[in-house]
Amino acid sequence: MFPFQNPDLDLESRLSDLIGRLTLEEKILQMEHKVPAIDRLGIPQYDWWNECLHGVARAGVATVFPQAIGLAATWNEHLIFQMADVISTEARAKHHEFARQGQREINQGLTFWSPNINICRDPRWGRAQETYGEDPFLAGRLAVQFVKGLQGDHPVYLKTVATPKHFAVHSGPEADRHHFDARIEERDLWETYLPHFEACIREARAHSIMCAYNRLEGDACCASYRLLTNILREQWGFDGYVVSDCWAISDIYERHDLADDAPAAAAMSVAAGCDLNCGHSYRHLLQAVADGLITEEEIDVSVRRLFRARFKLGMFDPPERVPYAATDFALNDCAAHAGLAEEVARQSLVLLKNENQFLPLSKELGVIAVIGPSADDTEVLLGNYNGTPSHPVSILAGIRGAVADGTEVTHTPGCPLLAGDPREVAAQQLVAVSAAKRAEVVVFVGGLSADLEREEFEVEAEGFAGGDRTDLDLPRVQHELLVALHETGTPVVLVLLNGAALSVTWAADHLPAILEAWYPGQAAGPAVAAALFGDLSPAGRLPVTFYRCADDLPPFDDYAMAGRTYRYFEGDPLFPFGHGLSYTRFEYCDLDIPESIRAGDPLPVSVTVRNAGERLGDEVVQLYVSAREASAPVPRRSLQGFRRITLEPGASEVVDFVLQPQQLGRFDERLTWVVDPGAYEISIGGKQPGFKGLANAHSTGVLTGRIRLLD
Repeated sequence: MFPFQNPDLDLESRLSDLIGRLTLEEKILQMEHKVPAIDRLGIPQYDWWNECLHGVARAGVATVFPQAIGLAATWNEHLIFQMADVISTEARAKHHEFARQGQREINQGLTFWSPNINICRDPRWGRAQETYGEDPFLAGRLAVQFVKGLQGDHPVYLKTVATPKHFAVHSGPEADRHHFDARIEERDLWETYLPHFEACIREARAHSIMCAYNRLEGDACCASYRLLTNILREQWGFDGYVVSDCWAISDIYERHDLADDAPAAAAMSVAAGCDLNCGHSYRHLLQAVADGLITEEEIDVSVRRLFRARFKLGMFDPPERVPYAATDFALNDCAAHAGLAEEVARQSLVLLKNENQFLPLSKELGVIAVIGPSADDTEVLLGNYNGTPSHPVSILAGIRGAVADGTEVTHTPGCPLLAGDPREVAAQQLVAVSAAKRAEVVVFVGGLSADLEREEFEVEAEGFAGGDRTDLDLPRVQHELLVALHETGTPVVLVLLNGAALSVTWAADHLPAILEAWYPGQAAGPAVAAALFGDLSPAGRLPVTFYRCADDLPPFDDYAMAGRTYRYFEGDPLFPFGHGLSYTRFEYCDLDIPESIRAGDPLPVSVTVRNAGERLGDEVVQLYVSAREASAPVPRRSLQGFRRITLEPGASEVVDFVLQPQQLGRFDERLTWVVDPGAYEISIGGKQPGFKGLANAHSTGVLTGRIRLLD
């Protein structure tokens, strides 16, 4: 036994022993994502590349939860932790089963490149579906719980490694990501693009982070000493390892033109703090050492960080010493996990419109026509970065399983997802119109798919480019079918499957009900049916703004936050951030806020919420802060607290918040956080303040109080 194999030695001594036994060549080969075995030391091969954005991905059958944007729509921190804990359990079960079979390849390890917490600053971005939306506070609170659930709470061992990505200031355009330079003001960097990453590091202790493809103010993110050392390690106290996005190091010399060749780019990245290369550029570090561009001692720092992670995962200890190593493979895709997937899907659904309480539908209607290109499609339910569900349930199947025996459920696609042969489209539309005429209600299931809005990819279609969207509209062929169905006189309920906001302005003006379902995962059918027929009261809330059209936004490649998201948008949204209706009604009263406190002191706030309706329901209590006398530009308002609660009819609950000083602060010209004295408004309700007239609002409104912060 070598000393590094002795689990009774302290970790740093074991690491020193191991690294001292490695040659320079062996060290360098351990710094790319697929690392070879070192047989003479009994070290097996390992592949660092793995994904679990909303379930263990690309490794066979696994529980598939709603896509990340749907997770954000739950506004439920506890639920996200539960889900992430299940994901890491399945990850452990799979990893140890693979290892028992001698398999140590890609998608079989314990180091996961999730979550994606980039801010969805623009809904045209094809990867918006992978994020927790547009708000750094909401994204941060959910990401913290996701990271904690993945990594576990054992005092010695990590359950898995979480990797928040992509650090930093990264959100399209996809076609430009390998050479794009994001130019922003410092205020936007610190108030929008970094807070949620900081929370993942300081609070959740994420053990890894992935740097982005693009440049930030001229520096490649994967070779930025400021990002990876000054901010991440020195300011935030990060003690894990940094991994590059895949082939991002080669971008540094091939597309960013910041280095002459691979050895120079590799040396630059390691010196800046990027420890692991997803790709093959780091094998050139041997030449970089020979050229004097980097030292072996600098390489040792990164190798030590990488092996520290593997030690903390228990990979060099007897299995009986590692509690997670005993995870039963039978837990993968088990019934309990399937039940949680359905619960998460139910909580992710957002009722956007419900005119005159059209929903819920009766289960005893004579004929229901289920129409739309996505109604009987299970693949579209999964989004991207997904696993393979064993028993996915389509929305059509969910509806058929929910209605009474005497109810006839007919189905026809009606149209393709995008335009097709005009004669075939016309024929499909005729069939759909005929079905609508003989039905009492139409449920139209459409929207987008992860084949249209996605990571860098060539899509030759109207409204799409490079993986991104060029407009926010529903595909034309679907819109035309909706109009034709509406003209039959049969009421149409629109169920949307999509990863980012759609400008469904016509539908909002003409259809009685719209349900946003995102990409809801394996349990889409029963979850959507439960909402349509009233087995649950929808309570999801929008984690993004639904704009009326793309023209309401600044240019896509402009990273300044002015004019973007609910915090800075001055226009009239179709559906605002935080919006979502219910089948019951909530009242707010007894808002308790101090008249004044000293600037820099915590601020206690409480409110009483009562279910004034006639059925059980969830409410998402939202707290927003607006600075009224700030000495510099600040957001119009910012979410700084939320709580999802469940209330029986007539029941009340006091909801308490304590705002920390930084939650009232801003970033100033001296590159520090300050809390300005003066007047602040604190608004609490079931929605964002300032929006009146949304159809069938489910609460009495928003209570607003004013407090003065004293010098």
